[in-house]
Parts: sequence; C-alpha cells; structure tokens
Amino acid sequence: MEIGFKFEKLIIWQKAMDFGEDIDALAKIFPTNELYNLSSQIKRAADSIALNISEGAIGQTNPEFKKFMGYSIRSLAEVVTCLHKASKRKYISEIEFNEQYENAFNLMNMMVAFKKKIQ
Repeated sequence: MEIGFKFEKLIIWQKAMDFGEDIDALAKIFPTNELYNLSSQIKRAADSIALNISEGAIGQTNPEFKKFMGYSIRSLAEVVTCLHKASKRKYISEIEFNEQYENAFNLMNMMVAFKKKIQ
C-alpha cells in the first residue's frame, strides 16, 4: 500500500515547493530593515503557492480546486512583483532576478495550463 497525499504527486506542487525554498534563500540576503516588510511578504507569497495547491487538491469539488489554483496563481504574481521591488532596490543582482523570474514564468505557465485542465 502506497501512502501519500494526491497533491504530492502533482508536478506543479513539487515545483512550487522548490520555488518557495529558492525564494526563501533569496530573501535571506535582503537587508535587515526589510525583515518584516519585503522579506516577509515574498516568503509568505511564495509559500502560499504550494499551500493553496495542496489545499485545493484536498477539496471535494473541481470548482473548489480551480478556486485554490487561482489563489496560487495570484500568489505567484505577488512574488514576481516582490522580485521587481527587490531588483529596483538593488537587493538582488540582475542574474538572481532573471533566474527567479524565469522560474516564476515557467511555473505560471504550468499552473495556468493545469487550472484549465480541471473540469
């Protein structure tokens, strides 16, 4: 008997988990005056992506899952905005911005496609 939750098998959940850890590591280089502002915001938004996927997958209906996928997509858009803020404030390099922006773009495309497939 295989034990596990169905959301753990979802590639988008796995990628969202990895993305959240990457963003957490990136936020650690932000200045200390951003600890309760941008650092906290970007980390919470990044974590919210995987959290909402898992919460929606446990739901009893597909419309409910679609709703939570929408929350995940919005959280990812929030992370992208925080990345822009961090870049404009010179907290991260252009290379770091581009790497995480590309990761976010790819994850967004996967999530939008997945949401469309939910009946």
